[in-house]
Amino acid sequence: MDATLQYLLDLLDLERIEVDIFRGASHASVIPRVFGGQVAAQSLVAACRTVPEERLPHSLHSYFLRPGDPGAPIVYTVDRIRDGRSFTTRRVVAVQHGQAIFHLSASFQQAEDGLDHQVEMPEAPDPEGLPTAEELLPRYADRFWDPGVVDLLLEARKAIDLRYVADPPFATPGTPREARSQVWFRLDGKLPAEHDTPVTHLVLGTYVSDMNLLDSVLLAHGRGGWMTGDIVGASLDHAMWFHRPFRADEWLLYDTDSPTSQGGRGLAHGRIFTRDGRLAVSVMQEGLMRVPRSLG
Repeated sequence: MDATLQYLLDLLDLERIEVDIFRGASHASVIPRVFGGQVAAQSLVAACRTVPEERLPHSLHSYFLRPGDPGAPIVYTVDRIRDGRSFTTRRVVAVQHGQAIFHLSASFQQAEDGLDHQVEMPEAPDPEGLPTAEELLPRYADRFWDPGVVDLLLEARKAIDLRYVADPPFATPGTPREARSQVWFRLDGKLPAEHDTPVTHLVLGTYVSDMNLLDSVLLAHGRGGWMTGDIVGASLDHAMWFHRPFRADEWLLYDTDSPTSQGGRGLAHGRIFTRDGRLAVSVMQEGLMRVPRSLG
């Protein structure tokens, strides 16, 4: 297994320090705070460790409270809110330096049959013909606020093969476009047997879900993104609904759009489809999005 994939799996493998208390490390970030997808995924891991393995998460709702410190461990405390006959509820609080930085509520369900329908998967070109991050990012190195950002972005996403269907926000700054973005993504390698569990795929999907969700908001206003210096922002909340099984090491289409932005906040909606067209996950996130005063 590739060392970068092993590093990501190790990052999401928390240390248990008490019955319902866990500790996690952080990935070095291109910005001076913990990547939101990391803390969300680690929180979900903590919750899953306190639930019978036959019950999988079907939804999570979370808030980012403070910026996380990439140089310090994160402690996750789990509250066992309810254990019912079909559903289980957990609440997780992530703490650094004595303060809560994130909290998550997750609901788990015993598998059962029921009514089944879904929207159709939108059209998208095959991922194999799209540029990889290594091919795409260096083309726009001059757009970022620091020339070293490209190398840092490539390092941060090394375990994830993420391919934009159309030009990303940093490619067309100053040109408003339809508030919609699509990317294909998968792990850059197959999960080894010891990690190949339904929970691992759900956690990895949670990790990636925060990578480009707010791109659709940026596109609507012709903003290049966090690394170009023409917008200042952060994730405020994050919600996910897990509908159908998926594999994080096989191609998934992440289709996102933005219904609105106002008051310094932007709302993004995402849907993750398997390559054969099954709707696997729905995602919603609101982000803080402020234009620097120098840019008006």
